[in-house]
Amino acid sequence: MIHPVYGETDYRNIERSQLNPNIPLGRGMIKWAPFATMPEQYADIKKQLEQQHKVERPVLCDDRLEELNRTLQEALHRHCPLLIEFYHDGYIKQLQLTVEKIDHWAMLIIGVNLDNQQLCFVSFIDVINLSLQL
Repeated sequence: MIHPVYGETDYRNIERSQLNPNIPLGRGMIKWAPFATMPEQYADIKKQLEQQHKVERPVLCDDRLEELNRTLQEALHRHCPLLIEFYHDGYIKQLQLTVEKIDHWAMLIIGVNLDNQQLCFVSFIDVINLSLQL
């Protein structure tokens, strides 16, 4: 609000040419220097912020597991690309691959990543969603 007698009270809204040039600039970033003495605090705060974004492993019902199994078998037999959503270390990630083999003993999906053509291993337990890429 502009004061009727004194004019503008917030110096940020006044043109620089109208301000008094004799006002000192201040300490700038020097005032924050004492907080940089403990870098492990920064690492701890960063780790805590990352932990907030993590999610718990979803639990799938039996019907959903059967549907995922049928989709996986179809992708194996048709040799078509498959988009896999899986849980890894608190995050939901996606991977597009071509299924080469299903290892029931080790409970793994073995396939070739379409992005970098490398062999990938995805655990059955981590799979959340499968969709065929036709």
